[in-house]
Amino acid sequence: MFTVEDHLFLLLFLLPIIQAAKQPCLLSNMCGRKTIPIRFPFQLHHKDQYQEGQNNSCGYPGFNLSCNTQGKTVLRLPYSGDFFVRMIDYEMQMIKLYDPDNCLPRRLLQFNLSGSPFVPAFSHEYTFFSCPSQSTKPGFIAMDCLSNSTTSFFATPSLSTLVNLPSPTCKILTTLQVPVTEQDLFYDGFSADLNEDLQLTWSLPNCGKCEEQGFFCGFKSNTSQETGCLSSALKSGGLPNDLRVFRIICFSIALPVMTCIIGVACFACFTDRGRRNTTTTAGRSNSSQGVVAVVSAQPTIVVMGLDESTIQSYEKLVLGESRRLPGPNDGTCSICLSEYCNKDILRCIPDCKHCFHADCIDEWLRMNSTCPVCRKSPSPAHDHATSNNV
Repeated sequence: MFTVEDHLFLLLFLLPIIQAAKQPCLLSNMCGRKTIPIRFPFQLHHKDQYQEGQNNSCGYPGFNLSCNTQGKTVLRLPYSGDFFVRMIDYEMQMIKLYDPDNCLPRRLLQFNLSGSPFVPAFSHEYTFFSCPSQSTKPGFIAMDCLSNSTTSFFATPSLSTLVNLPSPTCKILTTLQVPVTEQDLFYDGFSADLNEDLQLTWSLPNCGKCEEQGFFCGFKSNTSQETGCLSSALKSGGLPNDLRVFRIICFSIALPVMTCIIGVACFACFTDRGRRNTTTTAGRSNSSQGVVAVVSAQPTIVVMGLDESTIQSYEKLVLGESRRLPGPNDGTCSICLSEYCNKDILRCIPDCKHCFHADCIDEWLRMNSTCPVCRKSPSPAHDHATSNNV
């Protein structure tokens, strides 16, 4: 028979395993509805910790994406700043970027891919120059977002254009290798506005063949950077079968063990108290009457959980779009180990501010009188339950 110490040891042994299993790598993610699917080698890096649903090992180094408040997918280049993502082609290993301010020429003047895993898909040498607006000749395309009423800015791939500038007052600014599309490689005009999307590619990790064959690319293990092709069934967004079974087993063991520990502790406490009361009563009777008295202990009714009115008095809230939670909470219910979703109904314990799915914590508190996380015994809330959006 297991003792209380055995159950405690088993629980402490299982908790790290459950904690590690409750946050698997998401096989596909996105910033909003009908947007760009985000999967390996990319991973969605949430700036708000409450929404963090992936481990740091879920994506390849340098492939972190984030979401802005408008649901746009953002890639930050270490030396060039933030760009919006237009498209990701996982088979061709290519990503298309555009400037959030719609002035890509200004960004190209300081463009630097150092420190990132990306390189231009195609590039061409362009010379940037400026001229007085009134002296511009036909055929020259000004970069409107850089130009103003007095000065126009141009970029030309043609050496002959530099020999015959539109005006003697034109000034050459700089010559750069500029990422271009494949069509722009053969452009022979006087100048270009360079406002097309940036086309970048990457060589590592090499997942193109996996994607082409319908498989999913990922790390072979959590302890190495070696990648490989996983089952195509994973692309549907489900968890691997072995991980799903492992989580079910852990949850099935942990919940009964925790309930058993609390029940045994409460029963032992009440039983010991009853024995002490019986012994004390018997001793007093013997001392006063000088006879042996047999005291029959009354059956003790153990109330394990809280009454329904107390449970219903605890605050309820409806999870909003931001999925922010008050108090010391993350984005996962500690009882069912499921991540919170938009419009989920949560209930928070007033003293410690720990929150859970309302159905999960209601069922828990009917059998237990303590918080599942901190083990503190909550006191009844003073106000009636209210529903709020978070």
